[in-house]
Amino acid sequence: MDLQLEGARVIVTAGAGGIGRAIVEGFLTAGARVATCDIDEAALASLPPGVTHEAVDVADHTALADFVQRMAEGMDGLDCLVNNAGIAGPTGHIEDLDVAEIERCLSICLTSQFVTIGGAVPFLRDSANPSIVNISSLAGRLGFRLRSPYAAAKWGVVGLTKSMALELGPDRIRVNAVLPGLVEGERQRRVLQSRADARGISFAEAEAEAFSFTSIRDYVTPQQIADQILFLASPRGRTISGQALSVCGDTGMLG
Repeated sequence: MDLQLEGARVIVTAGAGGIGRAIVEGFLTAGARVATCDIDEAALASLPPGVTHEAVDVADHTALADFVQRMAEGMDGLDCLVNNAGIAGPTGHIEDLDVAEIERCLSICLTSQFVTIGGAVPFLRDSANPSIVNISSLAGRLGFRLRSPYAAAKWGVVGLTKSMALELGPDRIRVNAVLPGLVEGERQRRVLQSRADARGISFAEAEAEAFSFTSIRDYVTPQQIADQILFLASPRGRTISGQALSVCGDTGMLG
């Protein structure tokens, strides 16, 4: 399927590994011009040729805003912004959580999206095919025991997405959120291990419990997330906006 993304100008946050890297490589394969940032400089150096990249901590909101401005100007405009940056945040009972860790989780998972959208909108208004895709999580529509900061941030992403869809609709800028479920990779393994440790059970038990809540008992791949995002960013997705789209194997709860 030709998604008509040849020459599209795209910014992806946290694009050096995992889901972000799959998104970057997907756009690059489709012929888009891609700029990304990440905190992992070694991973950035291993990105395919043709990807413009900078080391940026998205919790540094001034540096993040400067990055968006420079990249959009360097590409002579912007057609798509993908807000992928996020961290797992602290795991534990609410009374045991450290406020600084809560605030960092919210800063990276939610506030950074306000910053990038604010910087991107003036450029997106001049695009013939403008879109924003925000990565939320299945935790953005389900409660998540022992992971309240992460869940709160990801619910916030959905609220931001729906609000921006209304606000930016008159400018033809469509805004959607993608909500991954259990995503294959080391990050998911760390999350499950943290939950296992917090509850005094084995990793295998935590994993089996997580899959017991899904209809399709398998991990989502980063490529599946990237495929969804590329479609939303393409002209074929021109009337899809304000949606929170789950890619989760039909997960009913997170435990």
